Amino acid sequence: MSEKNRDGKRTARERLAAEREKHKAAEKRRRALIVGASVVCVLGLAAVIGVVAANAGKDDGGDSAGPVVAPSGAQGKDGLALPVGKESARSTLTIWEDFRCPACKGFETAYRPTIHELTEAGKLKVEYHLATIIDGNMGGSGSRKAANAAACAQDAGKFTPYHDVLYDNQPAETDDAFSKEDKLIELAGKVDGLDTPAFRTCVNDGRHDSWVEKSAAAFRNGGFGGTPTVLLDGKNIYQDQTMTPAKLKQMVEAAQG
Repeated sequence: MSEKNRDGKRTARERLAAEREKHKAAEKRRRALIVGASVVCVLGLAAVIGVVAANAGKDDGGDSAGPVVAPSGAQGKDGLALPVGKESARSTLTIWEDFRCPACKGFETAYRPTIHELTEAGKLKVEYHLATIIDGNMGGSGSRKAANAAACAQDAGKFTPYHDVLYDNQPAETDDAFSKEDKLIELAGKVDGLDTPAFRTCVNDGRHDSWVEKSAAAFRNGGFGGTPTVLLDGKNIYQDQTMTPAKLKQMVEAAQG
């Protein structure tokens, strides 16, 4: 074999090896988005794990004492689920989320278009449950106050668009920007018809704070590993490392019969 041919084959092998490494890197990034990031919202940083073990999911308490007032249309056990989609849908996706949780934003970024498509087609019903794990892990009250604001948006029939706006504008995990009512009201301006006197009063008064705390307690007592926790008809699909938006869509459509 000539030196030229050997060089050509070696170059081809090197190109193939490079392509394989590129594919592996892309797959690793995809899994990190869908699965790996969840460790951020499980038990907090390793450096504060002792504190987290004692306080996970609890926020600073604040001024949230008061009667439990469920948002309009809340369903499920103790009225803790915020439903999106048609009751007639054959599949139900249960999502436990925290508006300060970066892994929850990662899930939303990857799966939101598919979830919206399936709910709008009447094939999927989503039940959102709100947690406050980051308030416990990092300190502050932004998880609770954002959840209260989302419940106020539910009262106004604007939960889904406001839910999406909160994730689109999520601050850094260590930045408790959502603890400021003015910020939550400012973001409501991005949803048509939401920034009303009734919504502002609901946010400023913490109308649903005790309901949020009850939901957070249900999360802590539910044996869940962290946020997001995503169940399709009772089966935890977020733990499935082969799960993708396309696979979720396939599973939901297969259930249509």
